Amino acid sequence: MLEVLKRERTSVVNQTITMSKQEMERLKMILRIKEGKITVVETAESLHLSERQMYRVLARYRTQGEAGLVHRLRGTTSNRGYSKEIQQKACRLYREQYSDYDPTLFSEKLEEYHALRISRQTLTRWLFKESLWAGKRKKRPHRKKRERREAIGSLIQFDGSDHDWFEGRGERCCLLVAIDDASGSVMVRFAKEEDTASVFEFWHQYIQHKGIPAEIYTDGGAVYFETKNTKHLTQFGRAIAALGIHHIHAYSPQAKGRVERSNRTHQDRLLKALREQDISSIEEANRFVEKTYCVQHNRRFAHNEGLSDIHRPADGIDLDNIFCWEETRKVYNDYTITLHSQFIQLLRSEVPLPPPRSTVLLRQWLYGSLHIFWNEHELDFKVCAVRPHPQIKKVVRPAINHPWRKKFVGGKRALLQKEKTLALKSTEQYYNTEQSSVKKGNRRKDSVRYAHSVFPSSDTSP
Repeated sequence: MLEVLKRERTSVVNQTITMSKQEMERLKMILRIKEGKITVVETAESLHLSERQMYRVLARYRTQGEAGLVHRLRGTTSNRGYSKEIQQKACRLYREQYSDYDPTLFSEKLEEYHALRISRQTLTRWLFKESLWAGKRKKRPHRKKRERREAIGSLIQFDGSDHDWFEGRGERCCLLVAIDDASGSVMVRFAKEEDTASVFEFWHQYIQHKGIPAEIYTDGGAVYFETKNTKHLTQFGRAIAALGIHHIHAYSPQAKGRVERSNRTHQDRLLKALREQDISSIEEANRFVEKTYCVQHNRRFAHNEGLSDIHRPADGIDLDNIFCWEETRKVYNDYTITLHSQFIQLLRSEVPLPPPRSTVLLRQWLYGSLHIFWNEHELDFKVCAVRPHPQIKKVVRPAINHPWRKKFVGGKRALLQKEKTLALKSTEQYYNTEQSSVKKGNRRKDSVRYAHSVFPSSDTSP
């Protein structure tokens, strides 16, 4: 074999050969064989090749020179690669139907609708080559690592994502998103906006379906947090405090990054799913996400294995009396209160009426019904169409010739004063003056009876 290596070879002039590091190491070892410093068996052991493979490498080096050490698939299509027809078909589908899809979601749709199973890495490479995909912006450095919670229901991150979800097919709306910090399972619901009523409806449904979580993580929006008076609870803060839920406020979007990243995922996947189903209304979208989207999303992305669920059951809890608007009013002497510039008359029932000047609790439920409570007992009432007027008590006076008027006690001056009084009472002017004074004394000061209401509408009757 050494004699074969010592034969002269015809060199190729002006030929550039690109070799990998592994191929350069083989060339160095072959040169040492030529110099007689090492045997073929030792070289094969050093390069982790079999002895027969080493002889094959030496034979190619004898016939082709250094080019024989280069891998023969260099610069050619892989034997395991996709055909050009499949590559052209995938790029054509991307241009025509999926131009705004990222490679990961595009790979899923190709397998689901077109029976093409292509990895996202391969699709990314093809789309880069055809200038159809430029990639996403590089993520910013992570601020601080926070470990996930160890149980389902320990912490729920909640946020609203205002977006053109129907892409002009319907009105602009907001997606309310709750994601479990431990498992990553989500629950979403569409609403017109992120207001108190929509948030109440979302959490009413969440607790009925899954139970009461330990903590809720939200931003500092007006629905959740009052900036002017931090000690004062909003309607949402009061409701979750009644359920024993600890409320955490985030002072930056990065603090609740898990739900923010979930919003970005839904703006990609859910937006296209609504387009595929041709959904253009909030009602249809809520049915779709409840029955289809959330189930598929949690099956793909949530990890519930080995995690315990610490949601507390909501059995026996009247959620209607918790997720509602709540405020107080004072009871006046005629057992009335005011709300939205209307008088409400408290009625007698099996529950005793509250005494005047006591405080009653008004609760307006999500569907508009009004309920009045005193010491946790619900009171009957009716709304007065007009302002109730005070009843003037009729004073019954004895006649002038009544026997008690004839009885006289006192001196001469008292007798004259009594005669003067009896003469005055016999005139009509006295009675008119007395009645006007009674009306004036019983006049209400209604200006103090109207107070600002936190209930959602002041135009509708309770």
